[in-house]
Amino acid sequence: MLKDQLVTRNYCYILAANFLLFFAFYLILPVLPFYLTEEFGIGNAVVGIILSCYTVAALCIRPFSGYLLDTFSRKPLYLLSYFIFTLVFAGYMLATVLTLFIMLRVVHGLSFGMVTVAGNTLVIDITPSSRRGEAVGYYGLMNNTAMSFGPMTGLFMHETCSFETIFLVSLLSGTLGFLMACIIKSPPKPPVAREPISLDRFVLIKGIPAGISLLLLSIPYGMTSTYIAVYAQEIGITLSSGLFFTFLAIGMAVSRLFSGKQVDKGRITQVIRIGMYLVCVCYFLLAACDLLIRWDRELTTVLFFTIALLLGTGFGTMFPAFNSLFINLAPNSKRGTATSTYLTSWDVGIGIGLTAGGWIGQHFAFSRAYLLGACLTVLSVCWFTWKVSPHFHKNRVS
Repeated sequence: MLKDQLVTRNYCYILAANFLLFFAFYLILPVLPFYLTEEFGIGNAVVGIILSCYTVAALCIRPFSGYLLDTFSRKPLYLLSYFIFTLVFAGYMLATVLTLFIMLRVVHGLSFGMVTVAGNTLVIDITPSSRRGEAVGYYGLMNNTAMSFGPMTGLFMHETCSFETIFLVSLLSGTLGFLMACIIKSPPKPPVAREPISLDRFVLIKGIPAGISLLLLSIPYGMTSTYIAVYAQEIGITLSSGLFFTFLAIGMAVSRLFSGKQVDKGRITQVIRIGMYLVCVCYFLLAACDLLIRWDRELTTVLFFTIALLLGTGFGTMFPAFNSLFINLAPNSKRGTATSTYLTSWDVGIGIGLTAGGWIGQHFAFSRAYLLGACLTVLSVCWFTWKVSPHFHKNRVS
């Protein structure tokens, strides 16, 4: 029997739009702590608070975006949020006052919260359900590919270019991605009965246990995505820390090539557990690099980038599985709500990681932050095993 066709023109367009959006996002992500400290002269703790405004804003819009996407046509909402997200990069070039920068970060977070939920929901709409795991996996692979090139490019540009040039490149990437998004043809959304406004219209109640587990995993990820360059500088890694993101993305890309297929075979919880175990070990090793580098600098440098590769493999294994887990707990009429709950859980942890990581890094050391992250991954494994997995198998609807 022939498989349902996955690679279509619309699917390729949305993959390209997703890559360009996340390239613009990741290009400035590791540069922003340097931008804030160099341009405005503020400490790591304040940097963490300011950067977390982005995530808090995304978090605030997530539940409402799921409701809107389940109620109205999805593509117009996707395009509107994509346009605003791209426009903010132009605003950064004009933000010479810290207050204005913070306001732009909030707007950026709101638009990012909507466009990512809309994109994740739209890709499910335009692909066959029998290959949903693969579709989500390859869609996420675009994020990882962007993660491979974006931070590395941003950090290299930081050494040779002005911050305005970096923001301009992000603006160009977002603009091209928006044009790709405009030519996507999405299927008409079938009419659904308007249900009374209730908590379940904004948050997938059945997904809360899994959301807690995902939140605990995203806290150390938030610390990693923002402060890993600062940590490398702190402990004395001399190679460009941008390579960390490259190896992280390679690990994610390789793992997504097979994890999505395993998810489509029904092995959702097994795939998540494998990724969890790997991530757990990686964060303990990452925290230990601060001590190990005093004994052997070359070996620790190799270990540092090996951790990035394995960390990417662990998270890349889990991401499509977690996404499918939330989708399988919801009826088709609540796909947007399921996706927003999945991403909201992720955002809450990222926000906590940004704030806590900056505070711990300033008052103690970033190695302590990653040790805390390692402990949280252990807690997530235990919660997933004892609560989430049995709950999922009892309540799945698709």
